[in-house]
Amino acid sequence: MTQVRTQVGIVGGGPAGLMLGHLLHLHGIQSCILEDRSEEHVIERVRAGVLEQSTVDLMHEVGLGDRLSREGLRHEGIYIAFGGDRHRIPLAELTGGRAITVYGQNEIVKDLIGARVATGQPLRFEVEDVSIRDLESNLPKIRFRHDGQPHEVACDFIAGCDGSHGICRPSIPLHQRQIYERVYPFAWLGVLVDAAPSSDELVYSLHARGFALFSMRSPHVTRLYLQVRPDEDIEQWPDDRIWSELVLRLHTRDGWTPNRGPITQKGITRIRSVVVEPMNHARLFLAGDAAHIVPPTGAKGLNLAMADVWRLAAALSAFYQSGSERMLHEYSDRGLKRTWRAQRFAAWMTSTLHRAESDDAFDERRQIAELEYLVSSRAAMTSLAENYVGGQLD
Repeated sequence: MTQVRTQVGIVGGGPAGLMLGHLLHLHGIQSCILEDRSEEHVIERVRAGVLEQSTVDLMHEVGLGDRLSREGLRHEGIYIAFGGDRHRIPLAELTGGRAITVYGQNEIVKDLIGARVATGQPLRFEVEDVSIRDLESNLPKIRFRHDGQPHEVACDFIAGCDGSHGICRPSIPLHQRQIYERVYPFAWLGVLVDAAPSSDELVYSLHARGFALFSMRSPHVTRLYLQVRPDEDIEQWPDDRIWSELVLRLHTRDGWTPNRGPITQKGITRIRSVVVEPMNHARLFLAGDAAHIVPPTGAKGLNLAMADVWRLAAALSAFYQSGSERMLHEYSDRGLKRTWRAQRFAAWMTSTLHRAESDDAFDERRQIAELEYLVSSRAAMTSLAENYVGGQLD
């Protein structure tokens, strides 16, 4: 068995693990990143694309903002559509200039992988049989196989950035962790389309047949979503049916509708909320989807992950510089405070913009009244804007 020693072992090579490794490098802290999927899979999987202002600022602060500046699409507003009309929420105007930027998660991963490779620090894809042990000791260990050979990494701390189905979350003893979960009674059917976006800003739409979202990934690629039943079979959604439903739910009286083009990817994602308390145990710290899942309606998942690893890197830096464990002890409480704020906002957005099968006429009229109030009240729009663009990292 090959044995190596490092300061921080990172399980998971997605955006959370990669950003943590980069932040630790900038702090002069050694790390090893292990990912069980291939590099191509990590890069190409289509996930989040809306970055809060604080995530954009972080990318620039760590020296990875050049391509983001060139290719990211800054949005100073979003549209809320209902009753056949679009209503603009001026995010930047309401938040002192803060905005969102559309830049796909896969693009962030490309930037972070390039930065990691440039440091020469370990980054291994397609590892197998990953396990962690000795968490209660001062030298926890990660064991895995790579290219058929067994390896062991001994480290001071382990960062669990391996998602909701990884090995790190279950490594917190069952009697010491509490998992809060809500599964929503619908899913999203998402498609990528080779077509220029027909709107410069996102459009969130409530329709009698359910929610729809117009988004984009670049000036040439549109990203679109439809609310569907949670048990829908993607094979029952040929392209013609998808377009018919998209046009029906998104078309507005002013003639706006999404541009058509070839659908290059499609898939169905269940909508759920998950919070793990606490976010750490002994020398194991959870970050990103390993610690929380947020409905995509509020565009918080990737941004929460970036806040997690920023906070964890700062805590580890303080430990190595002064021996202080105060920030490590505070990591979970601070992270949970931000997580529950995001869950509240995402739950509100989700319940306001989706139609559940159990809804009756009262629920439908209540939703319309909620949206009418939102678009007619500067205070209500400011609340949405502040939550949507996100606050400072904390």
